[in-house]
Amino acid sequence: MQINGVVIEDTFAEAFGMKATRIVITAVNRHWARQAAETMTGFATSVIGCGVEAGIENEIPETQTPDGRPGIGVLLFGMSGKDLAKQLERRTGQCVLTCPTTAVFAGMQDGEQLPLGKNLRYFGDGYQISKLIAGRRYWRVPVMDGEFLAEETTARCGAVGGGNFLVLARTQEQALAACEDAVIAMRRLPNVVLPFPGGIVRSGSKVGSRYKSLMASTNDAYCPTLRGLVASRLDDATGAALEIVVNGLDEQDVSTAMRAGIRAVCARGAEQGITRVSAGNYGGKLGQFHFRLHEVLGALT
Repeated sequence: MQINGVVIEDTFAEAFGMKATRIVITAVNRHWARQAAETMTGFATSVIGCGVEAGIENEIPETQTPDGRPGIGVLLFGMSGKDLAKQLERRTGQCVLTCPTTAVFAGMQDGEQLPLGKNLRYFGDGYQISKLIAGRRYWRVPVMDGEFLAEETTARCGAVGGGNFLVLARTQEQALAACEDAVIAMRRLPNVVLPFPGGIVRSGSKVGSRYKSLMASTNDAYCPTLRGLVASRLDDATGAALEIVVNGLDEQDVSTAMRAGIRAVCARGAEQGITRVSAGNYGGKLGQFHFRLHEVLGALT
C-alpha cells in the first residue's frame, strides 16, 4: 500500500487492555482550568514508570460543565482499577485541589465508581460539608481562596492503550513536522489522548535489555546511528523515525485516531521526505489488540 508516495507497511500495532476514567476540571477561567489539567497529566507518559497514562481530551464550554464555568476534560488510563484509583486520587489532591479556583467533577457516570472527592474531603479537617444533588454527592472543602468543590466519585471503564504508528523520513525535521500534523488531527477526536510529550515519542522501545534490571530498552532497529551495527529496519535514505502512541476508550476510538494521524502524515507525502509508515509490536504475544495498518486505513490508496 502506498499513499501519496509513502509506503504503508503490512504490519500491526500491538495494544493492551487498560482501565480508564474521565474527569472534568473547571475554574474561574480557561487558563486556570488548563493549568490544573496540565499539572495533573504531567509525568503520565507510560505506566511503566509513571503509574498512569493521561492527557487532556478536550476543552468544554461553560454551557456544558456542571457549574457553568470553563472546563477541561482529562482522561486517565491504568493497568488495573486499583492503580487507576490510586493515581486519580493522588493527582487530584496534589494538582487540582492545590490550583486556584478549581472544582472537579465526574466525567463518566456509568460503571464501577472510583473515589474522586470521597477521601480528599478529609483535607477540610472536619469543616467539609456535603450536598446531594440529583442522586450525586458533592463535597465542599474550605480552602484559602474559598471552597474546593469535588464530586464524590467518578466511574471507570475498560479501555485500550498503546495503539501506535511509526513515521520514517529522510530527516529529523521532516519526521517531526509530519508528526506534528498528525497530533493536531488526532487531538480533534473525542475519547483519545496522546500521552507522550507533545503527543510524540522519540525513544521507542523494545522488550528486554542486555542489562538484567531493565524490562525495556531502545528500539535499536529504528535508531539511525546504529545502522550497520544492528539488524536495522532503516534504509540508507531514512534519517529519523518517530512514534505516536494513542490511548482510547475502545478499539474503534484508537483505530479512528490512528487513521486520522496517518492520513495527516501522508498528506505531506514522499515529496516532503516521508518514506514509510510502520508500527510497533511484540510479535503479537503481549497485547490482545492488534491494529493492522492496512485495515485501519481501509480502502485508502
